Formats: sequence, C-alpha cells, structure tokens
Amino acid sequence: MDSLLLAALLAVALLSLLAMGVWVGFSLIAIALLALFVNNNYAIDLVFATTSWGHLTSWSLTALPLFIWMGELLFRANIGQDLFDGLAPWLKRFPGRLLHINVLGSGIFAAVSGSSAATAATIGRMTLPELSKRGYSDNLSIGSLAGSATLGLLIPPSIILIVYGIASEVSIAQLFLAGIIPGLILISLFMLYIALHSLVYPSAQLAETTLLKKRATLTKLIPITLLMLLVIGSIYSGIATPSESAALGVLGALIICYRKNSLSVDLIIQSLITTVKTSTMILFILLGASFLTMAMGFLQIPADLAHWVASKELSATQLLIYLTLVFIVLGLFLDGISIVILTSSILLPLVKQAGFDPIWFGIYLVIVVEMSQITPPVGFNLFVIKGLIQDKSLWLIAKAAFPFFLILISSLVLFYLYPQLVLGLTF
Repeated sequence: MDSLLLAALLAVALLSLLAMGVWVGFSLIAIALLALFVNNNYAIDLVFATTSWGHLTSWSLTALPLFIWMGELLFRANIGQDLFDGLAPWLKRFPGRLLHINVLGSGIFAAVSGSSAATAATIGRMTLPELSKRGYSDNLSIGSLAGSATLGLLIPPSIILIVYGIASEVSIAQLFLAGIIPGLILISLFMLYIALHSLVYPSAQLAETTLLKKRATLTKLIPITLLMLLVIGSIYSGIATPSESAALGVLGALIICYRKNSLSVDLIIQSLITTVKTSTMILFILLGASFLTMAMGFLQIPADLAHWVASKELSATQLLIYLTLVFIVLGLFLDGISIVILTSSILLPLVKQAGFDPIWFGIYLVIVVEMSQITPPVGFNLFVIKGLIQDKSLWLIAKAAFPFFLILISSLVLFYLYPQLVLGLTF
C-alpha cells in the first residue's frame, strides 16, 4: 500500500478515535500498534520499551512538572488579585483602561506559570466580575481575556516550548529567548486593538485614583516581579538550566505563599495532586506521540511525505500557508500539546529543507497552537472561561475572541517577514 495513502487512513482512524472520546494518549498508541501490524513488525514490546525509555527519561522533562507546580502554587496564593490591585490604578488614562489588565496581567502571570489555562482561570476570576460591575463591554472583556491568556504558551517559561524542545531536540533555553520579543509584540498588539476599540466604543470610566494609592498598590507587584526575574534571569544569565530555574521558581512560589500567609499542608497537597494529574496527562500524550512517530518511521511515512512535498516544489511561503491551515484544522480537534508532539518531529525535516530555522519554527508553531486555544470546539481557553461565566454560550465566547485570533494570524505574517524579531535574542 502506498505510504501516503496509508498515512491518510491512519489519520482518519486517529480522528475517529478522538471523535469517539478516546483519550489522546490511548488513541496515539492504538494507531501506532495498527501501523506496526500493517508493517508486519511484531517486536512491539521492544519498540514500545525503547521508545518509552528514550523519550520519558530526558533530564529536560524535569522542568515540566516543576513549572506546572509553580503555577499551581501561585494560583492558590491568589496572586491574580495582587496583579489586579497593582495594575488598575496605573491604567486610568489609557483608552480601554481596566481592560488592559487582562493583557498585562496575563502577560505577567504567563511569565511565571507557563500555562494558558492557568492564566485564563487566574486572571479571569479577578477581572471579569470587576469589569462587569464597572460597565465594560462583556464582549471585549471576554475576548481580551481569551486572547491574552494564550500568552501563557509563548512567554517563557512556557510548558509547550519545553515540550517542543524535547520533541524536536532544540535548545529549550534558546526557545525561551526567542519567545520574549514575540510575546511583547503580541501584548502590544492586543493593547492597541483594545485602545482603538475603546476609542470607537467608549467604555465606562475608571474612578480617579490618587498617586498615593498608586504607590501603595505598586508594592503588590513586587513579589511576582521578583519571581519572574529570578526564573527568567537565572536562565538567560547562564546561572541555571531551565530545569534548575524551575526548581528556583517553585522555591520562590513557596516563599510567596508563606509571605501571604497562605502556605499550608493542604495547599501543598492539593497543588501537588493537580500537578501530578497535569504532568501525567502531558507525559502520556508525549509517550503516545513518540510511539506513533516511531511506528510511522518504520512505514517510511515521514520520508515519503517529505519527498511528496518536495515534488510539489512549494515555495517557503506556500509551505507555511499550507501548514498554518493544517494546524488550524488540527486545533479544532486536538489540544496544543498534542499538536506539537504529534507534528514537530515529522515536520521539522520539511521546514529545515525549506530554509526555516527550527527555533523560529518553534515560535511559529506555538503561535498557531495559541490560535487553537480560542477556536471551537476544543479551544481550552474557551472552556476555562465558560466555567467562569456560566451564563455565556461557548460560541459567544469564541465570537468575542475572534478579533484576537485575527491578531495572532497577523503576527505570523509579521514574524515571517521579519524573522529577526524572533531570533534577535538567540545566540
């Protein structure tokens, strides 16, 4: 059977399993087993064992549960309230005023949590009720939160960048460096859109706040700022590896919890339980995708796919357009981590052949995955926000997030035309 036809049949089988509600990890393993049987390879136990050991014992993986734990600790320490109180008084003269807290708060929290869902939940719990009480547009409040929370995937330390670095064997520290400028640009674009929208449709006015109040509330940003500098600065200065900086981040988060009088045995236990659940889910998906990648290698599917794409003589621009469309479609059915793990090792040879830097492609891939966080029916940020505002439908939330979806697409064009915006800080 032609390998590309077989690949199409396996893809249909995978989507069918996912549509039936089978867990992503189990679905990937099942398709890998099917592929090995088709190839008459019956050394399944040996292939599975070597794949598991090779992909789940990487030292880089230790950063993953540590950063997740750090985010969980900060979430339970109610750090979102401090972000709201600290930023609100400084935004009274900006068009859009308090709406910018969704963007700035998400950007800051993303820099210490690395999780899009945690960012949406933490910031949303604080901002959405306040914005609603002050008369801001629900549509723009929800949309700005959904869009800005995706920054948790891009701004380092990003869990998904760690996963991409492991799956594609690219330096995680370099990926973290590459994510800084794109993250700041997206923050600026989101704030620009909110400002322009608010000038056209004026929102409720924020009450005047004295300079004394500003100074008082600014102190609430000090702990989260210091933690951010500790985590990111230790990596970029070369003092610590990403895994070691993650451990420093956990230590810093514990100190913040202690200083806020929220540190308790119950808080630690609950945060650890959630961390184990989240980490296990991600690692299980990573295992399934690695096993499937190995199985497809036996069938020569990646090589044949590369030859097929090469035979089409696509330009770099055409290749990127096709890949973007494919990722948007995948984002309708799969979560971001599954997309990255499942596609990065297969597509990396293609993008290298097209002349794209693997670090640049990693940032591009993460931005496309960000888009999948706010596209129905499997947009994780949409589900998180739906849990915060029960009276709004999922489709209404998706509609509110659509302008930010378009901004993310526009940023891809910008980073394609000016790749140094991504690679400028790497070395």
